[in-house]
Amino acid sequence: MAVPSGGRALTAIGLAVLVAVAAGGTRGSDDRPPERRYDGPRALWHIPDGASLPASDPVRVEIPRLGVRASVMEVGKNPDGTVEVPPLRRAELVGWYRHGPAPGSRGSAVLLGHYDDLRGPAAFHRLGGVRRGDVVLVPRRDRTVARFRVDATERVRKTGFPARRVYGSVRYAGLRLVTCGGAYDRRERSYRDNLIVHAHLVGVSP
Repeated sequence: MAVPSGGRALTAIGLAVLVAVAAGGTRGSDDRPPERRYDGPRALWHIPDGASLPASDPVRVEIPRLGVRASVMEVGKNPDGTVEVPPLRRAELVGWYRHGPAPGSRGSAVLLGHYDDLRGPAAFHRLGGVRRGDVVLVPRRDRTVARFRVDATERVRKTGFPARRVYGSVRYAGLRLVTCGGAYDRRERSYRDNLIVHAHLVGVSP
């Protein structure tokens, strides 16, 4: 999809990622997993608990089949409670929500990236091409590479963002990739939807 013209600043994640982030897990938590909540795409209902890794900050995220490769920065919360995203001047970066688990630890680790900016495609521009079964690699600070497999994707209106499904506790080591999608709203200067990719840890790559 081409970048909208006219010098507009794009909000690639937007206000829908405002979430009650208190629903998310504690960073690096490997305590006894919570009870399952059956919610969202059916493919998420029966993911095995599986193994998890000690907490370590993510350095990069890669989706080999799509040619996605982006460095990761930490993001937190804005004063209004919304989740931060990388600044548009650094749209080539992906943000890791640092108040949640690290990728590979038990719980829902969340990575957020822009779809585009005024210069063109951004870090997650190709995310819409992801398919169930695709591999997502997350090189980490401890030099391990967490390997995830995509379970499901969903596109949701920003006004109905499934905060609990994205940030809520799960029994397995999960990964959520979030960017924008759908039509561009000229009045709001934002895309109307969010694209969410759900994945779970399947191992460690050499």
